[in-house]
Amino acid sequence: MGKIRIVVDSAADFPSSSMIHRHGIVVVPQRIDFGAESYLERVEMDAESYSRHISRDDLPVPKIISPTVEQYTEVYTRLAYDTDKVISLHHSRAMGSSWDNAKIASQSVMGRCDVAVIDSKTTSAGLGMLAELAAQAVEQGESYDEAVRMVRGAVSRTYCIFYVDTLKTIQRHGLIGEAQAVLGAMLGIKPFLTIEDGVLLTMEKVRSRAQAVDKLVEYVAEFETIDKLIIVQNSPFTTEAVRILQDRLAAHLSRRNFPALLYGPTLASFLGPDATGLFILEGEEEEEDDF
Repeated sequence: MGKIRIVVDSAADFPSSSMIHRHGIVVVPQRIDFGAESYLERVEMDAESYSRHISRDDLPVPKIISPTVEQYTEVYTRLAYDTDKVISLHHSRAMGSSWDNAKIASQSVMGRCDVAVIDSKTTSAGLGMLAELAAQAVEQGESYDEAVRMVRGAVSRTYCIFYVDTLKTIQRHGLIGEAQAVLGAMLGIKPFLTIEDGVLLTMEKVRSRAQAVDKLVEYVAEFETIDKLIIVQNSPFTTEAVRILQDRLAAHLSRRNFPALLYGPTLASFLGPDATGLFILEGEEEEEDDF
């Protein structure tokens, strides 16, 4: 049969769309509902359009609807004509039903096509990094089982941290209370959030953007080795805060390539339109030789 194929849901963010085409990654769109209005993520609504929509006060709170069992069944059935091996990656099971629906759909091609349905326990650029890792493993000639093992191992090495400038969205998700949101807005407090074991959690808080950048740099400094680092921001162009962050990171690390991207609707639905953060794929520990 054909080569191993990679599938992701549209929560995945990539530094460049060319990466998707180059690796032949299949992206299954989620649905974005604004009341009676519905759009397919990245097909009918991209990150910039979503940011404009959620800044409007006349529209209802948006909902992100995971791809259905039927959508995944159609994708796997189509791929089964060309391959008998699929690696299907999904944003955190705790943040949506993408993994659950894909797992059910994978049974429809049982016996014709092996589908490894993987909970990335992350989202956005973290999911994109794992998809790229899977694609690179395939292109380097790794077996299906080894490629799946590599991706599953990388899930536990994927980290993220964000700070948000506006508190309305994280309040809506119950991450902070209404009183905290009101007080935080008055004092200009910027909460930090992370994803642990697939769950979005609040961390400490700072009171200025300069302190927020300091915190991000401190977070990166905790890692001994980093395979990939991607900055996520609320603009398609490099913001001043991100430029400062890139310069600070370059001073701490022995490289200067820190791509920044506009995070997509899925992450924006959790963090809101005014967040900055980063995703890290930690390097693997080298095994010591026994003598």
